[in-house]
Amino acid sequence: MEKAEGAFLTISELSGELGLPQHILRYWETRFPQLRPLQRSGNRRYYRPADVALVRRINQLLNVEGFTVRGAQKALADGLASPSPVAAPVAAVLTKGEQGADVLDRLLAIRAALAKAIGD
Repeated sequence: MEKAEGAFLTISELSGELGLPQHILRYWETRFPQLRPLQRSGNRRYYRPADVALVRRINQLLNVEGFTVRGAQKALADGLASPSPVAAPVAAVLTKGEQGADVLDRLLAIRAALAKAIGD
């Protein structure tokens, strides 16, 4: 069963969605002061929609765009962390029907291969 949009996510749900280990999310909390999920009893973390968006952006900066942690911190602090300009052309290609589906499949395969290489 899917959670409603806007529902809080646990650290395990968010790490599973992004394909990242939970310890990476906890590490990011120490490096990015903007990232402060709610912590309940037993230090259980609950990520609000704004936290989820921030984690996705941090992930984009670090793991897609190749920023260092310090560079990502600076980009977020300076407000320069807008989505990559490459995203618009990719989105345009992906909306062209069958060809777009093929491109999406190739991109997902590349992402999976990279994730596997990083995880090894």
